[in-house]
Amino acid sequence: MIRKRTILITGADGEVGHGLIERLAALPERPSIVALDVRKLDRALRPMVERLIIGDILDTKLLETLTTEYEIDTIYHLAALLSTSSEFHPETAHRVNVQGTINLLKLAHDQSQSRGQAVKFIYASSIAVFGLPDVTTKQAAGMIGEDQYLNPITMYGCNKLYCEHLGRYYAQHYQQLSATRSIGVDFRCVRFPGLISAMTMPTGGTSDYAPEMIHAAAQGKPYASFVREDTTIPFMAMPDAIHALVTLAAAPREALSRLVYNVTSFSRSAEELAAMVQRAFPQAEITFRPSDARQGIVDSWPLGLDDSAARADWGWRPTYDADHAFNDYLVPTIVERYRGTE
Repeated sequence: MIRKRTILITGADGEVGHGLIERLAALPERPSIVALDVRKLDRALRPMVERLIIGDILDTKLLETLTTEYEIDTIYHLAALLSTSSEFHPETAHRVNVQGTINLLKLAHDQSQSRGQAVKFIYASSIAVFGLPDVTTKQAAGMIGEDQYLNPITMYGCNKLYCEHLGRYYAQHYQQLSATRSIGVDFRCVRFPGLISAMTMPTGGTSDYAPEMIHAAAQGKPYASFVREDTTIPFMAMPDAIHALVTLAAAPREALSRLVYNVTSFSRSAEELAAMVQRAFPQAEITFRPSDARQGIVDSWPLGLDDSAARADWGWRPTYDADHAFNDYLVPTIVERYRGTE
């Protein structure tokens, strides 16, 4: 049986998965895509993938079946239990976020051996890997690099940071005691800031106060932010997140100076974001009712990310600054989404 060369996307029905499938399906040399998720894929996306598998990345038998049926040359690993949910269910988060990642790294390694060349493993990490000790330090630190303040205070952040190290291990050190060194996994990681999508509803991220206030305003619903007005973290519009993943995947390996890269677009306070929403939706009712637990988490995240390595190594540039993101992407798309639903 001839196996088809394939891109595997885990967490395909999530916010990032939606945009990634659309972007890959629009390529001139449209690739074969296998979408894996515990939920059914959005109906509009189904024609864009060769196969939808409703299954769990903890199911090793399922993953073994994939290796026999497909020649997987790239894995976009997006599946995860997100930050807020992970705090309520840390043991489950560890199983999904860590053991699931190990299972997929092993799949990538096995595929690399059968193909005779490395399999690209594109990993979506998060600002949650950082952990600044207090707001004063956060203000003083400003933009921080990939190797600073890696002391996460959430299970999700711990999981993501550990998986970055697992990727480095499988890329550079796995089977180092074997008589013959293996080819290895071509692990590449993007550390995202808070992501804002116009196409999908937020689903449990600790930075979701930004997209939640926009979606609520567009529906004419009041919104109480779970963080203080002065809370500031970096954000990125979803199309830029997809662009970062695809651009990093396409970069020549020899151009990359590291395995893990920060990317970012703009930093705004919650108060500034609310003002932008209210300019677009003058009737929007936005108040601030901080949750101590969630506030503590975002206070440990940096004001901004230094993404100079991504800019230098693989030409990363965001398309959307704050004004462009709101005026040309978020507001018109979200308004259209809810048109006729009042």
